[in-house]
Amino acid sequence: MTTVLYARVSTSDQTLDHQRTQAEAAGFTIDEVVADDGVSGITTRLAQRPQGRRLWDMLRKGDTLVVRWVDRLGRNYEDVSDTIREFMRRGVVIRTVINNMTFDGATKDPMQQAVRDALIGFMAALSQAQAEANKEAQTAGIAHAKANVLNYLGRKPSFTRQQLKAVHDMIEREEGTSTIATVTGLSRQAVLRIKADPAGAEQILARWEAAEEARRQA
Repeated sequence: MTTVLYARVSTSDQTLDHQRTQAEAAGFTIDEVVADDGVSGITTRLAQRPQGRRLWDMLRKGDTLVVRWVDRLGRNYEDVSDTIREFMRRGVVIRTVINNMTFDGATKDPMQQAVRDALIGFMAALSQAQAEANKEAQTAGIAHAKANVLNYLGRKPSFTRQQLKAVHDMIEREEGTSTIATVTGLSRQAVLRIKADPAGAEQILARWEAAEEARRQA
């Protein structure tokens, strides 16, 4: 009988060594480690992960599958529940490092089975709720980062790429400020700012164009 640790390494604080150390500190003797690196647990089912597929082939009746928590076994409530029940049908024992939970198909008592299945459902639902909370936090973080980018960009320029080119062309022809403002539709103040710092006007417009393009592609 083999004890296999399955780890999903998706962030900098979820290193493989760290997860194995945690398991061994909890009293598990690990015979083999199977790990997926950089795979999202929110969007990818266990059976669709490269190393997750290995578990279905290598685990046999009597083997023990150790995971940090049940969220490692699927992307949502249904996936986690189905995975645990399928492994139990195969005679595989599932144990968690956190809270030392054990799920197996050994018991034949209907009451114990009902309690076990209810616990599986509760743990799977809890895992999905945590995953959704993490996704919402990530979305909020992205929105905050975008807001910070806009703050860094400063005030949006009052002129377009075409207007800036027209101003540059007319400056080269030594047209007056009032004439340039009339032809381009810009205020005299905007024209004077461009005249005072042509390179700066170009840089801020380029930054805003890049930011808007990034938002369109996001």
